Amino acid sequence: MAPPTDPAREGPPPAPSPSSPPPGPPCLRWDLTPEEIRAGTEELIGRTKRAYDAVAALGREEVSTQNTLLALAHTEAQYTAQRSQLDFPQHVSPCQAVRAASTEADKALSAFDVETTMRADIYQRLLWLQEKLLTGEGGSPLKPEAERYLERLITLGRRSGLHLPQETQQRIKAIKKRLSELCIDFNQNLNEDTTFLPFTREELGGLPEDFLSSLEAEPEGPEGSGGPRLKVTLKYPHYFPLMKKCHVPETRRRMEERFNSRCKEENSVILREVLDLRAQRASLLGFPTHAHFALEMTMAKDPGTVQHFLDDLAERLAPLGEAERAELLELKRGECEGRGLPFDGQLRAWDLRFYMNLVEERRFRVDRERLKEFFPLEAVTLGLLGLYQDLLGLRFRPEDPPPAPAPAPAWHPDVRLYSVSDAASGEPVGHFYLDLHPREGKYGHAACFGLQPGCLLPDGQRQPAVAAMVANFSKPTAGTPALLQHDEVETFFHEFGHVMHQLCSQAEFAMFSGTRVERDFVEAPSQMLENWVWEEEPLGRLSRHHRSGEALTHPLLTQLVRSRQANAGLFNLRQVVLAKVDQALHMRPGADPAEEYARLCDEVLGVPATPGTNLPACFGHVCGGYDAQYYGYLWSEVFSMDMFCTRFKREGLLSPQVGLDYRREILSPGGSVDASEMLRRFLGRDPRPDAFLASKGLPAPQQAPRAHR
Repeated sequence: MAPPTDPAREGPPPAPSPSSPPPGPPCLRWDLTPEEIRAGTEELIGRTKRAYDAVAALGREEVSTQNTLLALAHTEAQYTAQRSQLDFPQHVSPCQAVRAASTEADKALSAFDVETTMRADIYQRLLWLQEKLLTGEGGSPLKPEAERYLERLITLGRRSGLHLPQETQQRIKAIKKRLSELCIDFNQNLNEDTTFLPFTREELGGLPEDFLSSLEAEPEGPEGSGGPRLKVTLKYPHYFPLMKKCHVPETRRRMEERFNSRCKEENSVILREVLDLRAQRASLLGFPTHAHFALEMTMAKDPGTVQHFLDDLAERLAPLGEAERAELLELKRGECEGRGLPFDGQLRAWDLRFYMNLVEERRFRVDRERLKEFFPLEAVTLGLLGLYQDLLGLRFRPEDPPPAPAPAPAWHPDVRLYSVSDAASGEPVGHFYLDLHPREGKYGHAACFGLQPGCLLPDGQRQPAVAAMVANFSKPTAGTPALLQHDEVETFFHEFGHVMHQLCSQAEFAMFSGTRVERDFVEAPSQMLENWVWEEEPLGRLSRHHRSGEALTHPLLTQLVRSRQANAGLFNLRQVVLAKVDQALHMRPGADPAEEYARLCDEVLGVPATPGTNLPACFGHVCGGYDAQYYGYLWSEVFSMDMFCTRFKREGLLSPQVGLDYRREILSPGGSVDASEMLRRFLGRDPRPDAFLASKGLPAPQQAPRAHR
């Protein structure tokens, strides 16, 4: 997942105080107390407002590129990093009081951001500057990136309604503020959820001993209760292993029901209000629906294109999904007969991951439990860092913690900080943090957070980029290191791909730094880099048995690579379901989220949703910047597979030359160039869907679908 964004933060970001020193990792403090967070928030808002007021005080004859455009352009060189110190701890701090203060800071700063995006006086100065430049009064013409920046600011001002009557602007401002609060609350509810289910060892039948021994036990129960029950949380390191390996259907049912009911009551209320407010804003701005508003600045441009793409893909995947459902149902029949369980003749939501895992084990001979012995986290991390360094021409160096009493370099002892430099020149590139293990209150998924944008400072120096990868991989247990499932290795590669996008960007303006590209392209660069975990040569470098030290070899290696297309139909049909739910909720705001999800599960996936659940209410993407844009995961995969197969597969998986081309043409521009143009430069042609369809086991089309032209 790309860096979460605040959906209310559109338009010119606040301007910095030019006298402040440029921040770097040593200046990013993670030991702020709740009181310091509150005071820092007030100070940042006050200082930034004064800088904005200075721009707004300029008359028409006074506005210039320097005092107007560049005063706004250099903002995030200081503002974003300073804001990160205040709002990022809500996702990662081990202290609940700090998380609460950080959440409140995020709300206050987001409300302030809405105020800045609604400043018609700033918008007017930008229009004056554009007029002067067009007539030649504004001096030298702007460079392409600066011109793009000015156009973007004006477009975002229009999307905030600054061209509309004052009364309408005030209504839009109120909506944006309320949306910001609601989205923060929605995801905070998920982060702070501490639900667990107690199970006996018998109820957890099929799960390996290392998993069971890692669980916290409840006090001894009454005699005959089956011994002490083990606490299973709804966090990823517990949920996914249980759903894949537990052969007790009732345990899986209970787990699936609770997982898709997280924060159901409070988040259902929030989601309804969010959808209504988004629809109201779109109407005030002249858009038919929020989906039309959200898609205006994407590659797809409009809901019709997205609908065509999803419908076409669902139709192509349908025969594959039907065959896979039949195979899973036969496996279920055999499993029920073998264990003396009743067979109901249907696939349930809590059956899917279990029987999909059986397909991998039986048809492709993939033993996931044996495989993970070859992926200790330490070895995977070393291998991953080595591959990325060689491929992209970089050098990573771990930063040792300073001796006491110096401040800790990160927010938790588990976190590691690395510096990054260019391998050829030795020039510094930036820094990244790795925060890989779960803990209470921590962000529950896997994501990359941009903490400081790489961009030019007012003095012409380059501010280094800083990013954090946050994940929830299992921690080591007594005598056993942290072992990753292969899909977790894939997640590691994906999220670290976002980190590299953040650090390798050479955009001049903070607004275009790193992953600030079109939302339906943002996943493509990191998806492309996932491919290395399915290829023999990279896998050999990534794997090392935690006891013998041997790398993964045949036949395990061959079986794993062959299994890539296992369950491709059902997996991708579920992605289509989520994308269609997202579109439906933002095209028809009165639609009931739970009913819409249930309908699409029946129609597209062919597996009913569990009664009583409401997956959209715990679907963080819908309130995390992917509203009406979740289709982007599938859409961008078209481009990621084309890039991989066209260049890396043909010219060398680990070719430094192709890697440098990729860094230069795809990662370096950030959002300073249209994604379609970046793709043409790297591919040497317009992108095509053939490789994407082949990766799903589907034939290439006679004619490229409209969505890919």
